[in-house]
Amino acid sequence: MDEGHAEIRLCYTIFMNTPTFQHERALVAQGYCQIVGVDEAGAGALAGPVVAAAVVLPLGVEIELVRDSKMLSERQRERAYEKIVQTAVAWSVGGASAREIDAMNIRQATYLAMRRAVGQVEEVDFALVDAWTVPGLTVEQLGIIKGDREVTSIAAASIIAKVTRDRMMRAYHDQYPLYGFDGHKGYGTKGHRESISRIGPCAIHRQSYTLC
Repeated sequence: MDEGHAEIRLCYTIFMNTPTFQHERALVAQGYCQIVGVDEAGAGALAGPVVAAAVVLPLGVEIELVRDSKMLSERQRERAYEKIVQTAVAWSVGGASAREIDAMNIRQATYLAMRRAVGQVEEVDFALVDAWTVPGLTVEQLGIIKGDREVTSIAAASIIAKVTRDRMMRAYHDQYPLYGFDGHKGYGTKGHRESISRIGPCAIHRQSYTLC
């Protein structure tokens, strides 16, 4: 495939995976007002927290680059993050530390992070959650498979969660420079695992995971 066709295919793929407000509009039609999108970042990492975000967007607002954070480059996510925080009706983040993950397992810690994020947004009456149904959430909710690709508010939450966590991991790199957290962000790359094998885990590694 030549370069021109590759670019066309990439643009088509991004267009086809642009989320919409279809779910939010349907809920507004049912009488809900403050609809929050919820997603997480970092569940699969070997180190650092799992971070969740909750975002309420003005219905129908168009924000460039709001889509599943995994489809964006780091620079694009940073740009989208700034636009989201400037535009959102409300947004928040919640996390669960490596020690909390070790104590309760990653799924329960992810639920905890999501509850913490949603709990900081005032007057929420419905939550749209990427993939999960969150036990103990105090508002009505709907878990949507691949919600970060389909639902605009969830896509926005995926970006907020990812950028927030990446910034945290770059800060941890200053504290623990031998692991390369500024590059792999705590995920299980070959170089990261080799660092753990060579010098052992640090305080933010998840001891309940297979680290190397």
